[in-house]
Amino acid sequence: MTGLFERTFHAGFDQAALALARHRGAGFATAFVGEAYGDLHLFSYLSFAILIGWPVLAFGAWRSRVLHPVQALGLAAASAMPLGVLKGTTVRSVVAAAGLCVALVPAGVRLVREAPRRDLRFVLAGVPVVGLLAYVSTLG
Repeated sequence: MTGLFERTFHAGFDQAALALARHRGAGFATAFVGEAYGDLHLFSYLSFAILIGWPVLAFGAWRSRVLHPVQALGLAAASAMPLGVLKGTTVRSVVAAAGLCVALVPAGVRLVREAPRRDLRFVLAGVPVVGLLAYVSTLG
């Protein structure tokens, strides 16, 4: 779970770099990211947790019979996702994303089939709440 914090940090840095490009230009954003890329950051020590976390989670999901062996291997393949900020799509990242699909899509379909159904009124009551939260989050 701790590895997810580093992924969140990477996503935040990605978003900041894209905002810099939009507001100050691509040249400025490229120069800034190039200068700051190697800086030590608060979550750099968590890289090992990302790499080790997926196989450990996959092993636990297999041992507890939550995932079948092929699904567990797919989940473990997520550790191939490149680490760091501003990573483009590579063969490794496609393999990692496909592994997540192999692992999680069947589990999601099974959950949708077997889970108790919510009352439609309950679901419809949540739509305006989610919309309001989405609006409030844009206010800064």
